[in-house]
Amino acid sequence: MDRTLDVSDLPAPEPMERILDTLADLPLDDRLCVLHRHEPYPLYDILRRMGYRWETSSEGDRYRILISPVPERQRLVSRSRQQDVSRS
Repeated sequence: MDRTLDVSDLPAPEPMERILDTLADLPLDDRLCVLHRHEPYPLYDILRRMGYRWETSSEGDRYRILISPVPERQRLVSRSRQQDVSRS
């Protein structure tokens, strides 16, 4: 099930805070659709570290970011690749 969060009218840093708070309470099978007035580049690294993936689309000056958890198997493969690279 998708949950929509519109943070487009909030001043910084509230959009980031609201997104992270919402993700903390989001069931694992759900996705979060964020509506934002900017592309939230700083959020992407945080999402990656937390085990989420995202798809971003834009229409005019409005961004839609669809966030979902990375399946556990993909997370394990990604971690092992990162460890292999760091050992090289």
